[in-house]
Formats: sequence, C-alpha cells, structure tokens
Amino acid sequence: MKAKCVYSILAVVTCAAVLLSACAPAAPSTPAATAVPVEPTAVPTAVPTVAPTVAPTEVPTEAAPCLTIGAIYVGSVNDAGYNQALHDSLMEVKKGIACVEILEAENVYEGPAAETTMETMIQEPAMNVAQKHPDVIFEHAGGWMMADNFANFYANVPDAWYIMGVAAGLMTKSNKLGFVAAMPLGWTLTFINAFELGAQSVNPQAETTVTFTGSWSDRAKEAAATDALINQGVDVITMHVDAPGTVIQSAEARGVYSIGFQSLAAQQFAPQYWITGSGFTFGNVMTQIAQSVIDGTWTPQFIRCSIGQGCMALAPFGPQVPDDVKTQVNQLVADLNAGNLVVFQGPIVDQDGTVRVAEGATLTDDEMGNADWFVKGVIGQPK
Repeated sequence: MKAKCVYSILAVVTCAAVLLSACAPAAPSTPAATAVPVEPTAVPTAVPTVAPTVAPTEVPTEAAPCLTIGAIYVGSVNDAGYNQALHDSLMEVKKGIACVEILEAENVYEGPAAETTMETMIQEPAMNVAQKHPDVIFEHAGGWMMADNFANFYANVPDAWYIMGVAAGLMTKSNKLGFVAAMPLGWTLTFINAFELGAQSVNPQAETTVTFTGSWSDRAKEAAATDALINQGVDVITMHVDAPGTVIQSAEARGVYSIGFQSLAAQQFAPQYWITGSGFTFGNVMTQIAQSVIDGTWTPQFIRCSIGQGCMALAPFGPQVPDDVKTQVNQLVADLNAGNLVVFQGPIVDQDGTVRVAEGATLTDDEMGNADWFVKGVIGQPK
C-alpha cells in the first residue's frame, strides 16, 4: 500500500458488509440519485485576490479528501434504529478525522440495487465486490467472512440483551414479556434467549412470548404483533427489527413498558413508559479502522467489542424506573465490564428440557450464531 495516495472507503452499513477501498487510482464517480455527499469542511468563501499585474492561470481547487467513506443503508438514517446507529457512528469518524469525505445512500435494499450503488461510489454486496476490487478494503458491520481485503466488526450484543432482560424482569407486573422479531435467525434467537435468561435471573416466573413478522421493516406487521402481545397480557415489550419506533409507539399508546434496541435515539418514542435500551456506538471503532487505512496499516481483523469497550451503550432510564432497578442494572454493567458476567454459562436447558449448555460449559460464538432453539421460559417456535 503506497503511503501518499488518496484512500477511499466504501462502507455498506446494511445487514451485509462494509467495504474499505485503499489507494484508489481516481476519485469515486458520482453516486446514485439517493446518495447524499457530506459537505467538505474546508470550502473557500471567496476567490483569493492577486496583484493587479499578475493574472491567475487557473482557478484554485480545494484539497482532495484524505479518505472517502461511502455508506449504503437499507432504510432511513433517521429511523432511530440500525441505520441511524451506523450513520451516527460515521459522523463520529468525520469529527475525529476532518479531512474525511462521506457519501451516503439511503433506502437501498440488499442485492443488485446495493451492488449498483456501491459501484457508482468506488468506480458491488460484499464478498462478491471484494473479489472484483482487490484494491478495496471491505469491512462488514456484522458478519463472519474474512479475506485479504475483507473483515468485519460488531458488538457483543447478547451481553446487552441479558442486562435488558434483567430490567424487564424487574419491571414486569404480569410476568409476561413480549419480543417482536423479524426473522428466526441464529443470532436473533440468541438475543431472545439472553433476554429471557436475564429476566429469569431476577424473576424466575418471567416468560417471554415471541412473534416473528417475517420482515426487517414492516410497520403494519410490527404494530399488529405488538397489539397481539399486549392483548395476551404482556406488560413489557422489546424488539429486534431495523427501526424500533413502531413497536415502541404502539406500546406507549397502550401504557405498556418498552425496551429499545439498535439506536439510543429510540427513547424519543416513549416519554412515559420507557425502561431502557441499548444502541450501537461504533464511532471509535470506525475511526480507528479509517485511520489505519489512511496510515497504510490496515489488516483484516474479526472485531467484537463490548459495552465497556465503547461499541454499545445503555440508554438512560425512563421516568417510571425505580432507583433500585437502576442500581441493579448499573451493577450488572459494572460486572460485565469487570469480566464477571458470562451470559451463556451452563447448565442451560431448552423449551423441551433438553440440556443445551452443560454445567461448566459456555456457548461459543459459532453456537450462538447457529442457534435453533429457545431456552426454557420462551414461548414461541424457533423455526
């Protein structure tokens, strides 16, 4: 990697991958119509003056960016969910490295449309594009594939879900918790299991009923699922969908507590019945990755980082959360940061009573990512 070339990063912040392009021979071509370039920080406010006897031979041009970051989002960057969390993290990169230029394209779904938009930014998703562009560095926001120019980063999400489950278990009066989820994927099932285990740790009677919508972004189905769960007596509800607003607003309208996920901005939808939530805060990690590309020191790494390492944060508590609940939740965060909290430590049994994690054992990342079962206490089908 040459030391003095202009670097460019193409970050695909969907459920697919992130691409980082190094030493691009030319600036990216103009992005698709949905791409929104972030304005450079140094724009001349007037044409420089010169002595009367000297005529300028060319119009001064502003300096090229030290790094160009392109981001593709499956939804809106104002969704108070997954897309906003990644957008906000990229804005932190801009604050940390002023010479960075950012291109963004919203509402680009995974597949051919995403590949086309990526191509316009770098002049395709993820691993396919990486193979076609060996000079481009790809970083996947969540995922597992690795190559010479392809890596990924994400947070240790189950830890946060366990802590949020504790909050739910302490706040419920009916002992009925609700979980609206998009798809029965391995990691989603693991999040639900962690949530229920957290609730059980402080309230053995707590049960979590799960409803899958079949879509990452279907407001009508999310609202219907929330109402159906509340009709079954659920008094605390949470979700794993791209944008949590619909679920939270539906719960708020019916006086039911909610717990958010993806973005810390989700709290805005529940002024009264909010408990807490967790959100991604990848700003520091993205800044470090960007700087390594600029420095020419980037190497493919499989990054998973915790709340204590700054990759996630818990949202402030809502107005109805008692002090003793706040104390217990905050203590768990301290225990996690100190390395004293292990979520999936056996013995753990599933809905049928089968031992899934033996005493003294813990689930590996591979086992969590390929989970096809629910822990005892979860109501619903994992497939």
